[in-house]
Amino acid sequence: MTAKVVYTGALRTLATHLRSGTEIETDAPVDNKGKGERFSPTDLVAAALATCIFTTIGILAPGINIDGAECSVEKIMVSNPRKIGEIVINIDFPKSGPYTDQEKARLAEIAANCPVYQSLHPDCKKTITFNWPA
Repeated sequence: MTAKVVYTGALRTLATHLRSGTEIETDAPVDNKGKGERFSPTDLVAAALATCIFTTIGILAPGINIDGAECSVEKIMVSNPRKIGEIVINIDFPKSGPYTDQEKARLAEIAANCPVYQSLHPDCKKTITFNWPA
């Protein structure tokens, strides 16, 4: 088992990672009757894509230094049914580059093949922009 999740009331949950004991609280978003004081479950899905991209790059391309890379994550919801319509990720790579064309292609390939990317429904648009240092 990976986690234990408890509904604590008022549209909030507490998820505990069983191996480490780390906890994450979630809230329903304000536009869906929640307080919006924590990540929503769909926020976590969007953030999971970004963290998976970085983690998978670290595993599959250990010789390419991305220490200090940052990304912004935007989740765009759609209606009927309510779901994530698009996840927009802008990745800023550190100035410790430069990155060769081969390395850039390898990192883009890894991003598009990370487990979370591949697990998301094909109807969920995934827009990933790579910003390389000058």
